[in-house]
Amino acid sequence: MNCLLIAATPIEIAPFLEKLRKNDRIPDHINLDVLIGGIGLTATTYSLMKQIHIKKPDLIIQAGVGGSFETSIPPGKVVIVKQEAIADQSVIELNKLKTLFDLKLVPQDQFPYKNGWLINKNEVLKKSKLKKVKGISVNEITTSKQKVKFYQETFDPVIESMEGAALHYVCLMENIPFIQIRSVSNYIAERNKKNWKMDAAVNNLNKELSKFFEIL
Repeated sequence: MNCLLIAATPIEIAPFLEKLRKNDRIPDHINLDVLIGGIGLTATTYSLMKQIHIKKPDLIIQAGVGGSFETSIPPGKVVIVKQEAIADQSVIELNKLKTLFDLKLVPQDQFPYKNGWLINKNEVLKKSKLKKVKGISVNEITTSKQKVKFYQETFDPVIESMEGAALHYVCLMENIPFIQIRSVSNYIAERNKKNWKMDAAVNNLNKELSKFFEIL
């Protein structure tokens, strides 16, 4: 199996890369490439497209940290994002957020969208026992309580990232199996970084990443 692991930054997968450096092997049937795609939807899309045209993988795994809208999910918790939307690809009219689909600019079931979502239906999701959740991707990290309200009303998301929708879009368009693994580092709109649990999020993410390779 040719597998591509992508992360926005090297920090997010540093423990896993250190294990590989120390010859802590992944299963022999997996041929692994690692791509640091950069932060944001644009960088991720470009990096992914360039890489898969060099070598098309059998599976792409995106690993990273993200913010959570759900306070019932503790920082450090690792989840799998089943479906994605680009939340700020939208406009606010009459105190309501309207997506491109609401504005009739794009049909909500136009491929690769299904009812306005980029949904991962691949069987690989069933191999993991991690909680499957909705995610949104943004170009601007959400800090406003008003935007939190708009996003919750429109998408009812659990996870926010800056790269997830790019993975879903590219892989659905290119017909490549994929999975997005996210670890909660903070709650959305919490700007006091003393309350963030980045170390726990990264460590738990990498533990689950190692486990995931064992079930492929």
